[in-house]
Amino acid sequence: MVKKGTWVLIHRNILEPAERAPQVPDDTKKVPLEMWIKGYLQNDAEPGAEVEVITRTGRKETGTLLEAEPYYKHDYGKFVPELQVISEQVREIAFGGDE
Repeated sequence: MVKKGTWVLIHRNILEPAERAPQVPDDTKKVPLEMWIKGYLQNDAEPGAEVEVITRTGRKETGTLLEAEPYYKHDYGKFVPELQVISEQVREIAFGGDE
């Protein structure tokens, strides 16, 4: 159960594939136009429920509750040894190495 007032992430389809504009590329027409929004939950709810949120800008939006207290989950990937070698080479060229 996610409590009212919690910062959450919701999802909603804005346009279904059949509703997409005729000038969009064919591969784009095959998928819905989707929206993910963060905001403050207006009522207690379970993940997967249709909910209403108030965004930071004060807009009221509705959608399917995906996640409570969302955060960024990206990173810069795994360590790449070649980049370390390149970094050392650049340092030597730019600053003259260990001198």
